[in-house]
Amino acid sequence: MKIQKVYPSRYDYGVKTIRHKGVDITTSVNSEIETTLLNKIPNEIDYQTGHCPTLAVHRPDTISHIFYNSPSRWWFIQLFNNINDPFEALNGGDRVLIPSDDILRT
Repeated sequence: MKIQKVYPSRYDYGVKTIRHKGVDITTSVNSEIETTLLNKIPNEIDYQTGHCPTLAVHRPDTISHIFYNSPSRWWFIQLFNNINDPFEALNGGDRVLIPSDDILRT
């Protein structure tokens, strides 16, 4: 059974390998995602403004599931809202910008 990939992974936008504490780590942080997506924010991406619901505190994956029917867009929400650590952000009632993911489908 072949599963159709509806949403691309953040790693589809570029990765780099860094060495951290003696271990090679593959990450999308500071990769070409910076130039492909970040340069388009907010000029080319439509978004909604909302507030973090109590059931989604510190859970960008839950917010992604609510708005995109998939938890896999958590990284896009964090990127768009400039969130490095969801445990410091996304508190109940915090303003959250929900970007349209149309740009990821092109």
